[in-house]
Amino acid sequence: MTATTPLTARALLLDMDGTLVDSDASVERAWRRWAGEQGLDPEHVLRDMHGRQAHATMALLLPGRNEELNRADDRRMLEWQTGDTDGVVAIPGAAALLAGLAGRPHALVTSADEHLTRARMGAAGLPVPEVRVTAERVGCSKPDPEGYLKAAAELGFAPEDCVVFEDSAVGIAAGRAAGMRVVGVGPRAAASGPTVAVPTLEQVRVEAAADGGLVLTVSH
Repeated sequence: MTATTPLTARALLLDMDGTLVDSDASVERAWRRWAGEQGLDPEHVLRDMHGRQAHATMALLLPGRNEELNRADDRRMLEWQTGDTDGVVAIPGAAALLAGLAGRPHALVTSADEHLTRARMGAAGLPVPEVRVTAERVGCSKPDPEGYLKAAAELGFAPEDCVVFEDSAVGIAAGRAAGMRVVGVGPRAAASGPTVAVPTLEQVRVEAAADGGLVLTVSH
């Protein structure tokens, strides 16, 4: 039997990779390439890389490595992935969700930079939200809440008035640390403590509330 959870919000804050866009193939190709350069087991690397900026993952995988090397490799990884959109597609339900949010408060909060964000959203056939917090705009990667707090402030809403959509453990942790409710999307999300979890965005419906806010109906 299908259960539904209603959530009210003033704004939605959306992760990109794994939430709106399935970019796993491109991401894995880049990380396998980097792992090969470093002599690391690519399967181990792939278990640890979801949701963070690449330099933060590199710091975990190679403790003590010079931060400038990690940031330089991060820039290379972004270039590789920007030029590799083969297999990048929209998550089921993403186009309908974004269409329903047109003209309503929402923002993209992603560990990708601006160029990669536009490349992936374009490859997936999705509109790029006007308000977005990309990698260049934060000092700390997820699970730090900086990106979500910055997006809420830019939209003009308190954290408790925002609902986050995320797929990864570190992204869900970032949303919760920001004091926001979190809709977990996809197979990685349910085990990471979101407010509610869905297989895809097809299980989410967004409608306007009488007070000008948003009502989310989440089927799970």
